[in-house]
Amino acid sequence: MAANKEKIIQFVIHGRWGGRTLICLYISILSGLVLALQYNPADHFYSTATIELIVPYGSFWRSLHYYSSQAFFLLLLWHLITAIAREKDIPTGNQWIRLTACIPIGLLLMFTGYVLRGDATGEAAGAIAEHITLSIPLLGKPINSLLFELSTSGVRKVYANHLIGLMVLGAIAVWPHLRKYTSSFHRHMPLTLAVFTTAVFCSAPMEPERIGLTHIAGPWFFLGLQEMLRYIPPFPAGVLIPSSLLLAVFLLPTGGKWRKITLFCMSLCLFAYTILSIISYGR
Repeated sequence: MAANKEKIIQFVIHGRWGGRTLICLYISILSGLVLALQYNPADHFYSTATIELIVPYGSFWRSLHYYSSQAFFLLLLWHLITAIAREKDIPTGNQWIRLTACIPIGLLLMFTGYVLRGDATGEAAGAIAEHITLSIPLLGKPINSLLFELSTSGVRKVYANHLIGLMVLGAIAVWPHLRKYTSSFHRHMPLTLAVFTTAVFCSAPMEPERIGLTHIAGPWFFLGLQEMLRYIPPFPAGVLIPSSLLLAVFLLPTGGKWRKITLFCMSLCLFAYTILSIISYGR
């Protein structure tokens, strides 16, 4: 019994989560390139519907991109959690900040992907993001102009950032790590088969416009934020609180009581966010 427990702990904490994360990222990038050849940001919802319904195997490639991206982000989060739990061989200083910057970059990649769908969820996601960005004092309009500007430019800037800007930032953040650690498909065949099988049998979600509804849920990772906006103004809810949590990750102490206190506070924040997400999902 003790031996089995030890094996489970070894798998959960010391499993090849970084390698699994990379495999999902590779599949996401390759399937994304296939979709980019057929996507037209000038009419994003029609373009997505065309890929889904008319382009040969378009539904499969959409599903493959969607599920591999979801798996990538979830595995990236778990990779970070296990790295923190190990406490050993953790990069420090600028190297740690550079690596953990993959979390907000990955989140933005996920978010922009939802916006590019152009469906009800994408519209809700874009409206939330633009509303929060414009609430930032002084810098709100320039940041919105750089990243979104959905009301005047459509999804063109979002598309450019999704395809080029964020990918370049992500590559810069992880390149030293990728030079040290590699991964290959033959080492992770069960995961690869699971992602492809899911894409074959489960279509990627796509929601039409919901005329007359007063509440449209954004992406699953935005549900807690969407709920917070009901009680807190956009700037503290969408900028200050997430930035504080991200700063705590960047500056996480390497040991001692301050590390434990920081991790405890972060856990409380994530627990509260989960509760808010559940409340928002139930609306």
